Amino acid sequence: MSEQPIDRYRRRLLGGAVAAGTLTLAPGVFLHRIAEAKTDAEPVTSIVRWGLLVDTGKCSDCTACVDACREEHGWHGHDRPRSDAQWIRKVELRDRSTGRRVSLPMMCQHCAEPPCVDVCPTGASFKRADGIVLVDKHICIGCRYCMMACPYKARSFVHEDLTDQKPHSPRGKGTVESCTLCVHRVDAGQQPACVEACAQDGGGALLFGDLNDPRSAIHQALATFPSTQVRADLGLDLGVRYRGL
Repeated sequence: MSEQPIDRYRRRLLGGAVAAGTLTLAPGVFLHRIAEAKTDAEPVTSIVRWGLLVDTGKCSDCTACVDACREEHGWHGHDRPRSDAQWIRKVELRDRSTGRRVSLPMMCQHCAEPPCVDVCPTGASFKRADGIVLVDKHICIGCRYCMMACPYKARSFVHEDLTDQKPHSPRGKGTVESCTLCVHRVDAGQQPACVEACAQDGGGALLFGDLNDPRSAIHQALATFPSTQVRADLGLDLGVRYRGL
């Protein structure tokens, strides 16, 4: 369905209003650049689709993944007023019939069909060609439609002034934020911080890689063992899968 003239006008109007305002981010960092390319010679393409597999049988009650994410991106949890960051959190599931409990990380699921992108009036919520869902803080107007649309409660709103930001992970008061799959690390050929920390200090429950590459460990694991998409009934084709649910 083609975009209606009123929709195009609304996007230009809201985008212009934001551009005219002020937003304090990490110096010299522009969010839209991370959508364009890893290097000038190696652009982001749909040949790759990054994904994450969580083995709940190996996931314990530890918070190594959460702690690593907090340190990597400089966000805080309930230790600050009005701060309730949801980049990644641990949730506990219980089977009512058996009493079995499972602790697992929950973050942005990096949907192939992300509802947050569909409802964003300015285009601030967007999906890269390689499947990573991001927020461009420069054009986010803080309407929080994306937060309401996300079935996984994976986004949070920045209420407070921010200091000591990470240059690789700019944030802004009055904007929405969520897990980026450590896109800055991925583009540098590294693992996300949560995956690295889980391997070192946790149970090795997180497996990251290219879902499209038959040679990748994550592709082979998904082809060998059953996995679950949270709320698969929504048909969003998630980039994050769980084994053992």
